Amino acid sequence: MNFRPEYPRPQFKREHWTTLNGVWEFEFDDACSGVKRGLHTGYKVLGGRINVPFSYQYQASGIGDADQHDAVWYRRKFTVESLEKRALLCFNAADYVTDVWVNGKHVITHKGGFTPFKTDITDCLFVGENAVVVRCLDPLGADFPRGKQSCTGKRHACYYIPNSGIWQSVWIEYFGDDCIDSYSLGADADSFTASGYIKTLRSRADELCVKISYKGEEAASGAFEVKNGYANYSLGLSEKRLWSCKEPNLYDVEFTLLKRGKVCDRAVTRFGVRKITVEGNKIYLNGEPLYQRLILDQGYWENGGLTPPSKESLKDDIVYSIKMGFNGARKHQKLEDPYYYYYAEELGFLVWCEMPSAYDFCEREQIAVMNEWAEIVAEAKNYTSVITYVPLNESWGVNGITGQKDRQDFARAMYYYTKSLDSTRLVSTNDGFDNIEESDILSIHDYDIKRAEEFPAKYKDGKYDGMNPQGFKLFCDGHKYKGQPVLFTEFGGLSFASESLDGNWGYDSVKDADDLVNRLSGLMEGLTGTEFCGYCYTQLTDVQQEVNGLLNAYRTPKAPLEKLEKVFNNK
Repeated sequence: MNFRPEYPRPQFKREHWTTLNGVWEFEFDDACSGVKRGLHTGYKVLGGRINVPFSYQYQASGIGDADQHDAVWYRRKFTVESLEKRALLCFNAADYVTDVWVNGKHVITHKGGFTPFKTDITDCLFVGENAVVVRCLDPLGADFPRGKQSCTGKRHACYYIPNSGIWQSVWIEYFGDDCIDSYSLGADADSFTASGYIKTLRSRADELCVKISYKGEEAASGAFEVKNGYANYSLGLSEKRLWSCKEPNLYDVEFTLLKRGKVCDRAVTRFGVRKITVEGNKIYLNGEPLYQRLILDQGYWENGGLTPPSKESLKDDIVYSIKMGFNGARKHQKLEDPYYYYYAEELGFLVWCEMPSAYDFCEREQIAVMNEWAEIVAEAKNYTSVITYVPLNESWGVNGITGQKDRQDFARAMYYYTKSLDSTRLVSTNDGFDNIEESDILSIHDYDIKRAEEFPAKYKDGKYDGMNPQGFKLFCDGHKYKGQPVLFTEFGGLSFASESLDGNWGYDSVKDADDLVNRLSGLMEGLTGTEFCGYCYTQLTDVQQEVNGLLNAYRTPKAPLEKLEKVFNNK
């Protein structure tokens, strides 16, 4: 069994660390009585076992129980050889409300099912054996972000078996008297300047050293004052290399944090220099027109749900996508494992970052969505491959937005909130339909298109006001097309008729591989007759009952890759 032994966060890596992936003690707590029973103390042995980082609902966890359990507990012992360095306990993701105790002391509560979190546990540790206990609360509410996890606990339509509890890697890393708690790393493609900030955890450090290199040769370096736990930095690059799909050039960065000349933390990362802009109704990458050939990728695996079996499996998905003619992906309703973005940077693969939806518009939902979205953007803004944000999808969680001003105001707020967090990327505010004017992109979802000639006939240049693709209004009441770039961000979804049985489905069916290629060829021919700046085809893989992938759930292609590449690489 592969318990993901690699360093879990490749974009910001420290040298000294210990994995906590592997077999943990585990217990369901349907009565929510774990604290009363003293499970948090670390002295109580739990009755079951689970393979972390896989959710109990899926077979890779060693359990495979798809029933709903609102509360689950984890326990693991680990050994500390010395207390000379401080220790940071890190989680890449756990769903939804996570409480953590170390040796009986509560160290953190985190809300959010898709984002990383960490806490300094040094003062709780002993030399020798220690115990970490985790409780995750994950009810079936619709007023907090779930993404494609079913609100009923049962898979139906395009919603799947949930992923509860720890579902990404857990580890401990070590540092000196202070460490970098958060950072930003951006680059200006006009001046070839790298700049950003760091914030420290304990406000003890007084100096930050930044060294940037390109293929082993120094491109910039400098030292900057750290004051009250914060430092800004800016460096001009001597080597001037742009990142693009064809040439994914990357710079390596070393951050060193010092206190009175003594190193207390060191971490390495990397970035690419590139610029994504809109001019008129076109999108440009580094000043050149960009036609996006995207694949909708939900990031599900047959035995692991939202958790990939290995870091290599994430790279394989990108390689498959490129071989089929795509130059990017819309990561649907999920912040993916960090290795996905890491490999996307290396391979020159564009990524759209999307907020996992909640489904019940109310004050609690709005707060939960905005809080978790801020954490997602804080991660994604340091990923070179990410070029577009999608805070809302198909009016999920803002039901009634077509004619209700409070929902429209929330969508508008999400647009400006996203821009305030990161102004360097594009925003598709409510992807698919019920578009509002505050959006960098006009997005269209339409699965009713059957033949090539329907595209240019239906989507005439600039004539988008008043349209109702597949029965939904393209614009909210009071909103009109403002000349933005237009992307056809969901269509297709073809499945084999032989597989669309017993509750399995696609948006339309084909007979076999040859029929699939012929139908796709017709659809893509129709797209070339429009002014669209790109498309996103549904979808990369089959996911549970939704069997409309170009690959099946085990990543076997449904048609020869070279034939699919000829179809999708149409511009």
